Amino acid sequence: MGQARTLKDKELKQVLSYIQHHRYALRNRVMLLCTHWAGMRVGEVAALKRGDVVSADGSIVNEIRLAAEQTKGRHARTVYVPEKLRKELAAYVASRPNASPELPLFNTQKREGWTANTLCQYFHHLYRRVAMQGASSHSGRRSFLTSLAAQGVGVRVLQNLAGHRSIATTQRYVDVNDEMLRKAVELV
Repeated sequence: MGQARTLKDKELKQVLSYIQHHRYALRNRVMLLCTHWAGMRVGEVAALKRGDVVSADGSIVNEIRLAAEQTKGRHARTVYVPEKLRKELAAYVASRPNASPELPLFNTQKREGWTANTLCQYFHHLYRRVAMQGASSHSGRRSFLTSLAAQGVGVRVLQNLAGHRSIATTQRYVDVNDEMLRKAVELV
């Protein structure tokens, strides 16, 4: 099995458009955007608690501090949350007032938290329904890192944003495309 497909902005908008017309649209939109706009792993999204993203004063945090048990490899890490994702999270949190900080941020229809496996399956079916061949639960992370690399963000910064312990792992995530190559030669 090859690497997960990276999505262009137009393709992400297509997936978000599909989500908008289905049940639990706001929840599903925010879960997907956590992978595309913050580079979170599906297991990290599934493990989020309300208290991880909502501060004591009710605002959305700038940085999500994931505990070791919430991450792959069991290494605590910080996820930096861009303003556009904070707005999406704020809208979602406002739709679920009075929830306890210890409860899962994202609930299933049975009011339980998602497992990494269940969320992975949801993304697989979502991408399949919108005919995104080769896309998977890892597409968000790969798209996130590839987009930043295309904008000139250095590999060390990418490594830290991804929570990778090795630069070699980070380098495998970044897709090189024709647009990136064209921009590179124009720097000469």
